[in-house]
Amino acid sequence: MNIALILSGGTGRRMGMEIPKQYIEVCGRPIISYCLESLSAHGEIDAIQIVAEEEWQESITECMNRLNEADGLSVLEKCKGFSRPGANRQLSILNGLEDIRKYADDSDYVLIHDAARPRLSEQQITDCLTAAKEHDGVIPVLLMKDTVYASENGATITSLLNRSQIYAGQAPEVFKLGAYYEANKALLPDGILRINGSTEPAILAGMDVGMIPGDEGNFKITTRADLERFREIAEKDG
Repeated sequence: MNIALILSGGTGRRMGMEIPKQYIEVCGRPIISYCLESLSAHGEIDAIQIVAEEEWQESITECMNRLNEADGLSVLEKCKGFSRPGANRQLSILNGLEDIRKYADDSDYVLIHDAARPRLSEQQITDCLTAAKEHDGVIPVLLMKDTVYASENGATITSLLNRSQIYAGQAPEVFKLGAYYEANKALLPDGILRINGSTEPAILAGMDVGMIPGDEGNFKITTRADLERFREIAEKDG
């Protein structure tokens, strides 16, 4: 079984908007609906779990209803429920994993995706799930195009990094459910608060994590410029 865990608990403070970015409407629909559509339409995604604040769960359910009616998708059928957000992103993931383990086996796979990454393609989902079969987990990555520097004080250059060995991680990330759950539990209570990326617990636990080519179009909406970029793409696509 492959379960998609959608992270939609963020507040979007960096954007300075009145509502979290994943609920902003673009072309008449909330941003979260775009990845919901992609994941529910994919034949290899068997279930969907969503991390979201209670105040937004009704809106998300209405969104899923509209997708069902408009496109005949099985969003409501695949959605198993909501999980509560945690104090940080990784604790939100852990809450989602705990709920998923109530209906899934430890040998199943969990695909973790951000609601604020609306341009998730069918091919990227397929590539992630296929590659995960050969590893404990997989992450799509992008090669660094610019020269990369390190600075210990944030003011002066400390060293030059080899950009051929530096990769930018993307989502979705896929992991074996049981091993990844244990990797996160091992970081409690304080270590998990210092985690910045979904793959970090897997690496710290010694899991075998493979890399596959990412998709530059699958960007995360973090700033107002990202939002306008996505709006232009969505309006062009119609």
